[in-house]
Amino acid sequence: MRDRDVRAAVRQKLAAQYAGDAANTRIVEEMGVWSGTVRIDIAVINGELWGYELKSERDTLERLPTQANIYSKVFDRVTLVVGTRHVGAAEDAVPPWWGLIVAKGDGASVRLRSVRDAERNPAPDPRLVAELLWRDEAIAALDVFGLAKGWRDKKAKLLHQRLAAGLSFQQLSEQVRLALKRREGWLGQHVSHQLDMSVDTVANPDRQVRGTGFI
Repeated sequence: MRDRDVRAAVRQKLAAQYAGDAANTRIVEEMGVWSGTVRIDIAVINGELWGYELKSERDTLERLPTQANIYSKVFDRVTLVVGTRHVGAAEDAVPPWWGLIVAKGDGASVRLRSVRDAERNPAPDPRLVAELLWRDEAIAALDVFGLAKGWRDKKAKLLHQRLAAGLSFQQLSEQVRLALKRREGWLGQHVSHQLDMSVDTVANPDRQVRGTGFI
């Protein structure tokens, strides 16, 4: 069972699950977190930000504790999809509110079996959620609530701090999800140098990236 087989099975599952909400749901692959230094395999963006991390039989769980720590500060829900040999170790490596799905090869296909449903993240970090926004997006979010005056020339880091302090978490997360659903030309890129630049400056519409469309 190859990594791409597990990914294809999860994408098929999610496409079917959200087929009735295609206008409001975006499914993307390799979404960067923490300025793009860590990438979650699949993210679903709609009324929640839901991450799916995939670990096939051929993968190791060496990086999982670090990934779990970061994803648990950003995503509303997270589901880990693992090959059968990883089930026991995976349950110990992630928080109990994470969902768990087991992927098992079945001839030419992959069967997915839910072991544990994902629950709502009990303690997201508002500042790290705000850091998902590029500078122009952060200013636009502040504008919605009349908080941008005097802040348009500030660095992205300060804008993120103002968002986290000035908005309720519900308001913040909604603005972040709206921005991510609208954003183009960003997946698969390292964006730490882009946060203080205009989105129009860094976007490259001619570059083909995976998963940039709605389902």
